[in-house]
Amino acid sequence: MSDKTKKTIYDIAVRAGASPSTVSAALNGTWKQRRIAQATAERIIAIANDDGYSANLQARALRTSRSGLVALLMPEYNRFFSNIAQTFSREVRARNQCPVIISTGRNPEEEKATVADLTAWSIDALFFVGTVAPEDLSRQCTAADIPHVFIDQPCAIAPSVITDSRNGARILTQEISRSMMKLTTNLGDSPRDTIYFIGGDRLLPSTRNRVAGFSDEMIAQFGRIDPDQILAATYDMEVATQTITDLYQRLGGLPRGLFINSDSVFEGVLRFLATLPEDELTACAFGCFDYEPFGQLLRFPVHMIRQRHKMLVQRAFALMETTSPPVIEYVQPEMYRAEQITGQATVMPIQPRGPKVD
Repeated sequence: MSDKTKKTIYDIAVRAGASPSTVSAALNGTWKQRRIAQATAERIIAIANDDGYSANLQARALRTSRSGLVALLMPEYNRFFSNIAQTFSREVRARNQCPVIISTGRNPEEEKATVADLTAWSIDALFFVGTVAPEDLSRQCTAADIPHVFIDQPCAIAPSVITDSRNGARILTQEISRSMMKLTTNLGDSPRDTIYFIGGDRLLPSTRNRVAGFSDEMIAQFGRIDPDQILAATYDMEVATQTITDLYQRLGGLPRGLFINSDSVFEGVLRFLATLPEDELTACAFGCFDYEPFGQLLRFPVHMIRQRHKMLVQRAFALMETTSPPVIEYVQPEMYRAEQITGQATVMPIQPRGPKVD
């Protein structure tokens, strides 16, 4: 065993010229509460890293009821959730703690069982993304005295940070409509001469809010919306492929506009679109509520909404560290407008729409 692996907080305290309690606070992430200067904490952490210091998490949990573990529960590993996980991991490690990331597949029983397992490990804090039953999980955490916060999912009894999906959907629908008007000046009353919303689960708040924003703008632009325009039952990729296939057959072609709800739905829709000739694709205006960088390589332009995953995670940590009361904080997404002529994407910041209504 090398000399570095034997270093203790007392050795680090000697090198840093600080007390062992100050070193401990810097290494376990509680230096802010102790009002220790950030420069001091960073110097101690740098010395600990240089010495190869590694805390025994199980021993720490038994001694202090704190394990140094911070967990993130999320539904799946698509692009958006993976970006959330990457930012979360970086934020946790910056606080000298260890991230734990678990996918629970939107299964409420799996979510509850996972929280129970993490409670047994004296988890320091829990972050939830896109859960099915947030209030149940919050009560479970409160009973175990575990600090927690929700991302991309409002909770009535715990702090939450979510994308303003309703406002983002309204802006995306507006852009699809603008492109649709450029493609044709001949809109009639045919079922094809409108925009269809594909994908998502209306039992989830994110989809409900996007449907609401889509509906708001459709009524503003066209004076009405038909319930048949909203095809939102699941985020499943295979179902998305079948949904666009059925819609194409029912309408006798693509509609004038498509609002595609999420990157997984987008991939499912693309499987069908890849079978169509280019003239059919360029006659439809497309928008996706998620950002897919490879979208710029497609044969047709696609407007995209990019959720700001870094801001969502950073604000969640801020709420957690200030022991915020139950509150829903909204983060505005970004609009990536695909210009019809150049094929280049330009970023347009989205302004808040005023008072937030979930």
